Amino acid sequence: MKIRKRLNIFLEWLVVILIAIMLFSVLWGVATRYIFADQSSWTDELARFMLIWVSMVGATYVAGKNEHIAIDLLPASMSEKKKIKMDIIAFVLIAVFVMAVFVIGGLRYVYISFHLGQTSAALGLPMGYVYSILPVCGVIIIYFKFLSIWEAKKLLKKPI
Repeated sequence: MKIRKRLNIFLEWLVVILIAIMLFSVLWGVATRYIFADQSSWTDELARFMLIWVSMVGATYVAGKNEHIAIDLLPASMSEKKKIKMDIIAFVLIAVFVMAVFVIGGLRYVYISFHLGQTSAALGLPMGYVYSILPVCGVIIIYFKFLSIWEAKKLLKKPI
């Protein structure tokens, strides 16, 4: 599980760095608007892209720690083995959803963006790079969910 721990530390620091870049971008935009009376054209766009990346990397980080939102009314009344089985079903459903939406859908989106030559208005950045966070985070989330399934199956084999 060393890989999971290292990956979570990496994702944690990546979120911090992305938020710092977003903060700098917003502060610079405000400063240029009010101090120089002419806002930089790139600050708003960069902040938007950083928000996309922070959201995706943050969701991946939370998925790696298994701290995503869950309604626990039903599991609270179940035995330990049934809770573990329900967790496995939830992990599988999450992995299937992420595979379909983030990985497959994200790869299509990245491909179409590069194929059409879409670039951002202010930065001139190919939009495929911005959208590439979808399949990358999707693959990492699926990795985390398979680890969680494996760990849960090991718990099922232990006597409770």
